[in-house]
Amino acid sequence: QVKLVESGGGLVQAGGSLRLSCAASGYIFNTDVMRWYRQTPGKERELCATLTSGGSANYVDSVTGRFTISRDNSKNTVYLQMNSLKPEDTAVYYCALLRVSRDSLFWGQGTQVTVSS
Repeated sequence: QVKLVESGGGLVQAGGSLRLSCAASGYIFNTDVMRWYRQTPGKERELCATLTSGGSANYVDSVTGRFTISRDNSKNTVYLQMNSLKPEDTAVYYCALLRVSRDSLFWGQGTQVTVSS
């Protein structure tokens, strides 16, 4: 099994930065794909950033150039560095691990990010 625990959320002013962390435990494979999603009330969960096992990163247009996803394999931890934050970035952010071989998606519990104007 896989357990994901996010941390690093909080309240920040517009233009500020936050770094989210996602600590993974359990059976972690180097072929796993890591993702960050976000969700606001009444809306579907949105995929923000993806990091493949090969190190390729992809972002939704709204965060491109401001967010960076990275991974420290020695710590089994994935990060989301968020810069130039905007009020519309306010959401609960979820870490997810995609086990490609089984097409299974594991979720963390989420961490709240609030950006004040």
